[in-house]
Amino acid sequence: MNIRPFQPDDEEAVIALWQVCGLTRPWNDPHADIARKLTEQPELFLVGTVGNELMASAMAGFDGHRGWVYYLAVAPAHRGRSHGSALMREVERLLRERGCPKLNLQVRAANAAAAAFYRKLGYAQDDLLSLGKRLIHDETSSDPATPRAPLPHQS
Repeated sequence: MNIRPFQPDDEEAVIALWQVCGLTRPWNDPHADIARKLTEQPELFLVGTVGNELMASAMAGFDGHRGWVYYLAVAPAHRGRSHGSALMREVERLLRERGCPKLNLQVRAANAAAAAFYRKLGYAQDDLLSLGKRLIHDETSSDPATPRAPLPHQS
């Protein structure tokens, strides 16, 4: 697998990958997530390719205190070949170079396979409660009465 930064021409293939891997949700517009990422540390949005096929992704960031990784995905046909581990090693390397002391990630409680994957890589469950609050509602939000903000490229 070749690991490289995301390029704009990758967008449709990345979204298709996220969909086949079950990472998309109705309240998160994947196009908006990509547009937002490209405004902040776009070099930390990685894709993996085998030949001409885009078959893996990882979106990372560092806020000066902690690193985060999202949208780690490997196409089902390419799993079991350590591609996910290789992507995570590259994310960790890039964050370490920036002085990042700790990498956090979130796994849906029902996704036991993902939790086992991360544990195998040395990640452990922190003793905390993850809280969130949506500040911008994407166009695909299921609540039609919710105000929406323009995407970064639309303002």
